[in-house]
Amino acid sequence: MSDSATDCSDCTEPRTALTEAEVEALVRGICFKTGPPRGVGVELEWLVHELRDPRLPVTHERLRAAYAALRTVPLRSALTTEPGGQLELSSPPAASLTECIGTVSADLDAVRTALAGHGLGLVGIGHDPWHSPRRFLHEPRYDAMETCLDRTGPAGRRMMCTSASVQVCLDAGYEEPGPLGHGRRWWLAHQLGAVLVAAFANSPLADTEPTGWRSTRQLTWMEIGTGRAGGPSLEGDPRAAWARHVLDSPVMCVRRDGAPWDVPEGLTFREWTRSPAPGRPTRADLDYHITTLFPPVRPRGFLELRMIDAQPGEDGWIVPLAVTTALFDDPWAAETAYRTVKPLAERAMALPAPHNPLWLDAARSGLADPELHEAAVTCFTAAIEALPRIGATPEVTAAVTAYRDRYVAQGRTPADELLDRVYDTAGRTHGKDLRT
Repeated sequence: MSDSATDCSDCTEPRTALTEAEVEALVRGICFKTGPPRGVGVELEWLVHELRDPRLPVTHERLRAAYAALRTVPLRSALTTEPGGQLELSSPPAASLTECIGTVSADLDAVRTALAGHGLGLVGIGHDPWHSPRRFLHEPRYDAMETCLDRTGPAGRRMMCTSASVQVCLDAGYEEPGPLGHGRRWWLAHQLGAVLVAAFANSPLADTEPTGWRSTRQLTWMEIGTGRAGGPSLEGDPRAAWARHVLDSPVMCVRRDGAPWDVPEGLTFREWTRSPAPGRPTRADLDYHITTLFPPVRPRGFLELRMIDAQPGEDGWIVPLAVTTALFDDPWAAETAYRTVKPLAERAMALPAPHNPLWLDAARSGLADPELHEAAVTCFTAAIEALPRIGATPEVTAAVTAYRDRYVAQGRTPADELLDRVYDTAGRTHGKDLRT
């Protein structure tokens, strides 16, 4: 969820206002970088918990001391803190899946070691099953975000403070001929995204109680609303569609130097560009505005897939990273995935993700949905066959195969195992340790 632009260091720089046409040209130019798909990256969000008992809240003082120690640990990945105190590890762009996994695994080992010295650990669950939202970071960005999101209900605070994800970053791909043009991977990301939501659902609880959804985290994003967490139309040119979405999305905040930030209500970025000078937005305002939009697939010169719940275990994140990379970067697996999810697009009813029936069913039912189950089995099989072709190690292929056999083939997800533990222990040790 995080973007590192949290200050107002450019607020005192000379302001050169942008016109509406200039904004559209800039967005179209920077959102997609086409070419052969080579790079891969991952952003991992983690809940931080007490090693002795994850149900105990971690005080802010404990978090501050542990995070101060973490800043002295040499890492190749960027380490940032989420509003509720979650940690996010963002890998540098890697030339291969194996390189990405190696870098992040080494960094995670170092982070875990440092946290363990403070009696803390990391847990991979898409939504905190034990604690209510409470904000750890008090900065102008998050003050403004909370004010803005509170207007649509409590989902914004849950998203900020109690959610965690695996975000896979892949190149946008070639400029391809045909009706989809360079939007083939863009289209695939949105249709396959529902399968990924279902296959990796891992957040069925809130306040230790079942919510009725396999992915409560995905439900939370949907409740925030289309303007902030929705995607653009998939009709027509992706560049034009994303530019329109950026212009027509509401402005979260107007940054001020040395003063509280304004949080306008109902002002779109397009309307801001039409306001009287000198109050129109600058390039820095545009860049910042884009960081406040949270669609399930965000183009940032590459494609950032944001729909996967954080996964259980120390290395559970490797499976969604490997599966997604294989289904996009191996030509044969990508063709299989494209053909597999194409019939599912009818269930989306041409509505943007994640606010369409297909994504709703994926978040609610996971792989209990027959069509999503069938699609997941086909996609996982294609990914397993493709992994050796893209240079994955036998250990990674084995991990994906084990996940398929344990969950996908059975029409289950990690969420179902969490629910099993809750129902098996109801009335006895309800709210037990759900980390593994």
